[in-house]
Amino acid sequence: QVQLVESGGGSVQTGGSLKLSCWVSTFTTRTGCMGWFRQAPEKAREGVAVLYSGARSPVYVDSVKGRFTISQNTFAHTIYLEMNSLTPEDSAMYFCAADISGGCRLRPWDATLYAYWGQGTQVTVSS
Repeated sequence: QVQLVESGGGSVQTGGSLKLSCWVSTFTTRTGCMGWFRQAPEKAREGVAVLYSGARSPVYVDSVKGRFTISQNTFAHTIYLEMNSLTPEDSAMYFCAADISGGCRLRPWDATLYAYWGQGTQVTVSS
């Protein structure tokens, strides 16, 4: 069982920054992925950034490339999502998720592959 607890959400103005954190009870060190997803009201859940186990570079959805950075502190059991140049379109509930099966390495944006999810943290960006 993997437990995930997000924090760091809040309200900012356009152009502002936030850094989300996700504490993970058990890191998947060989085959899995850690992902950040978001869901805005009346919209489908969207993958934002995925961090792979091992040396493979993380991936980002096009709309956040150059603005968001996913990283980890293995010692602290924490995954981060640093978000800069935020716009109202980034407003959503943000979730971190863990896939320990390894299927995410082929389909990183397939939310059904991620068996473990946090409770979410709200990000609101005002214009």
